[in-house]
Amino acid sequence: MTNTQKKKSTFREYAEAIVIAVLIALFIRTFIVQAFKIPSGSMIPTLLVGDHLFVNKFIYGVRVPFRGTMLIPVKEPERFDVIVFRYPGDRSIDYIKRVVGLPGDSVKMKNRQLLINGAAVDDEHAYYGTALGSLDQDSFGPRKVPEGKYFVMGDNRHNSSDSRVWGFVDQSDILGKAMIIYWSWNSQYDLLSWQRFSSIRWQRLGDIID
Repeated sequence: MTNTQKKKSTFREYAEAIVIAVLIALFIRTFIVQAFKIPSGSMIPTLLVGDHLFVNKFIYGVRVPFRGTMLIPVKEPERFDVIVFRYPGDRSIDYIKRVVGLPGDSVKMKNRQLLINGAAVDDEHAYYGTALGSLDQDSFGPRKVPEGKYFVMGDNRHNSSDSRVWGFVDQSDILGKAMIIYWSWNSQYDLLSWQRFSSIRWQRLGDIID
């Protein structure tokens, strides 16, 4: 074998390895797990701005990429799951909220007390900070959740645009369940500044999201 042939063979091996690695990465991102960054405070205190987490995309089943059609169902989202989904107002944007109402449920809030199908529910994840807007979100409903839809809310109840504002999430738009925080820092600082690195939240790394 000539030197030229050896170089071509070596180049081909590297090219094949790179292509295989890319395909494996795309497969994992599409069907198994995907990284997601928290850009807003709507899920405080469960999730903070600057949290980076992994989303389990397989837990609810295997879907056709870009279309959302279910190929292999695994399980249905459960109440209080933290999910990532395509925002109904602009499906190019991903949102993260907590499932509150399941298909067929009647969801109501009365003076900050969550009621599902008329019964009071322990809403331990709810946080009521200072309201940034004028919308009264302490009471609403009841609202009936249609089949194939979910009612979601941010844990930061006074500062979350969610199903109370723009309606329900279609099951086909659910991308996966938030799983674990793998990185966290204050992203308000410049990426190369010492403040960004000194703001790493070491105690949050590895936290399971519930």
